[in-house]
Amino acid sequence: MKVTILYDNTAWSDDLKADWGFACLVEAYGRTILFDTGASGPILLGNMKKMNVDPTSVDDVFISHAHWDHTGGLVDFLRVFNDLRLIVPSSCDVPGHVAREVVSVRQQIAVADNIYSTGELKGIEQALAVETGKGVAIIVGCSHPGLGEIIDAASTYGNVVAVIGGLHGFNEYGMIKNLELICATHCTQHISGIRSLYPDRFMEGGAGRVIEL
Repeated sequence: MKVTILYDNTAWSDDLKADWGFACLVEAYGRTILFDTGASGPILLGNMKKMNVDPTSVDDVFISHAHWDHTGGLVDFLRVFNDLRLIVPSSCDVPGHVAREVVSVRQQIAVADNIYSTGELKGIEQALAVETGKGVAIIVGCSHPGLGEIIDAASTYGNVVAVIGGLHGFNEYGMIKNLELICATHCTQHISGIRSLYPDRFMEGGAGRVIEL
């Protein structure tokens, strides 16, 4: 599995633009998934262009939740390419310029072989769970339902070994002590606390960061 952060509050690569929001490209099992779309279409598409990511390579757009900093680039992206599947939580309104297929998620579903949605948790947010050779990696938007709730749901698919994305106000640090990789991005309020406790497993995020598992 390869995860490329396209949009984040910080930039890992100097030539990319940082902005409040989150988006990443998830490549696994022959599937290419755009996870969230950041706050701005021009920034998302600009960063993708600089990273040589072709929008037409995307098979699915997976929206974690309806907040503007995760959906703001969606309409602009779909104007460029919409021959794909759009997977949204049921609480998320679908824009007028829609994709070839729209999947509204309430319960856990298989997105593709070895790739799953946790289902819409607490009526707010879904996360992406990907089976890897080491265990399950979770990609999260903001973790509004709580990371514990997300891990419990993802554990349906195997032992959770990694989390990538926004953790909001998460501070139950013991909950992640057995994870092999923690890449806390975007809205995570206690990045310094997580980094100091788990320096050997913490990975900095930022637009341009590439993670392989």
